[in-house]
Amino acid sequence: MTAPRHVPDFGLRIGGDAAPAALRASVTGVTFQASLDAASRVDVALANDRLRWLDHPLLAVRSELELSVGYRPQPLQRMFRGRVVSHSASFPSSGMPTLTVAAQDRLTDLGQGTKERWFAISIPSVGEFPLPDLAVGAIVSAQNLLLPLFDPVGAALSVIIGGVEAVAALDDAGAMQKLIRKQQGETDLDFLLRISHENGWELLVDHAGPLGGHQLRFFSALGHLSPDLTLGYGRSLIDFTPRLSEVGQIAAITAFVWVARIKQSFAVTVGWDWDRAQLTIAIAPGGDAPPADRQAASEVKIDEPLTPASAPRRILGELVPKLSRRLTGSGSTLGDPRIVPGAVLRLEGLGVQFSGLWRVTSATHTLDTGGYRTSFEVRKDIWFGQIPLPAQGAVPIALTARGAA
Repeated sequence: MTAPRHVPDFGLRIGGDAAPAALRASVTGVTFQASLDAASRVDVALANDRLRWLDHPLLAVRSELELSVGYRPQPLQRMFRGRVVSHSASFPSSGMPTLTVAAQDRLTDLGQGTKERWFAISIPSVGEFPLPDLAVGAIVSAQNLLLPLFDPVGAALSVIIGGVEAVAALDDAGAMQKLIRKQQGETDLDFLLRISHENGWELLVDHAGPLGGHQLRFFSALGHLSPDLTLGYGRSLIDFTPRLSEVGQIAAITAFVWVARIKQSFAVTVGWDWDRAQLTIAIAPGGDAPPADRQAASEVKIDEPLTPASAPRRILGELVPKLSRRLTGSGSTLGDPRIVPGAVLRLEGLGVQFSGLWRVTSATHTLDTGGYRTSFEVRKDIWFGQIPLPAQGAVPIALTARGAA
């Protein structure tokens, strides 16, 4: 039997040490927010009796702050390690003054300032050759004092696409130059997000383990398809609101590809067949897009000229995010530290269309006088389509006759 979870609790560490008892006793609420491809944030609300915490050096901006949550008597799970970035105070005409301390993780630092640079290997008398995206991601992460982590599936996918690019560019020096990654007027965060999307990666700071808060994780959703926990409507799932968008249902990407060897252009249209759960590819010579009567209303055209070397990443970066917006949802449950961005939820009791596996894109954990609760945003990844619906827990609702026992 699993241990009962009756006592929600949180732990705070500031400047590397446990928060003093007086400070912890002043906390009226804690909120932790995290999303894929964005910095995580913690807000700590304090009752500021006699303004005792106003200008307190322990809460100074840039101080390190850690948050752990869970249920006693089990060990708490660290959810966040970052730095204090702001204070906001309230001085009401009546009632207790309050102070809210906000902290964000180190992904915030990557969004500061823009840069102009490129990433290549220079070989004397030969020329410049592009660095692999795995190396580019590692370099930019290390420059921001973050340890890069690549999951096996995401790394393999990047190597395969990179190999296709290299082979396609062997006979075209100009195409090889176009493969060199250039950061032009972008922050490090925007640059890494662009690389991530073109490799099918997600990006977040990993707060677990001894190096938590200092690890930048690049992972592929394709590498994690098994559920981390199951929530059932009417049981553990308090509420759920799914949203089906027709815009992404028949999404397709059309790119115009120039093949220098034969001096011919082609229109390459890549889409997703929802009934068969597979990619569809159509190629039209002459650089002409499909006829208007065959184009989907949600079709997107990439106007910039592409080569066989640069097309795969560009199409992948445009198509997959749009397909992932087809079916999304939001819900809430009792507080559960396992619900974090990137986790997979198995939802049951919602019929065939809305039950099954969902990817968490953002989560908010709140502890206050109302207890511990978790709200979340989710999406239906296209990769879940390879798993049969019954195996996902997506089964028809069993109806019983009124008055039946």
